[in-house]
Amino acid sequence: MKNETHRPVEPFDAHAHEDSYFAAQEHELIEQMKSEHLKAEAAKRQALMMICPKCSGQLAKYSENGFVVERCESCEGIWLNKGDLAEILRRQAAGPLGAFLERCFAKVK
Repeated sequence: MKNETHRPVEPFDAHAHEDSYFAAQEHELIEQMKSEHLKAEAAKRQALMMICPKCSGQLAKYSENGFVVERCESCEGIWLNKGDLAEILRRQAAGPLGAFLERCFAKVK
């Protein structure tokens, strides 16, 4: 057999792919740990956002006239999101007729 090459026969090793298997397992574990860490950090940020900047009390969320209002349970301070106060003042300036028209032509959620 002229085309046949003589290669040295390597002995069969049952543990040949052991390193790549464990590397893949470690990679999956690291990715899972990263995901859990990111979830914990997000929950921590969310908890910090629910603390009153004035007195460090707990904030409770309420929905008033289509706005989300955060109210401190200890000092009773009211906190609005960016742009909410301007929108409240705009609606107030429009008066009852403006409120009626806004309800009539508002987008349905």
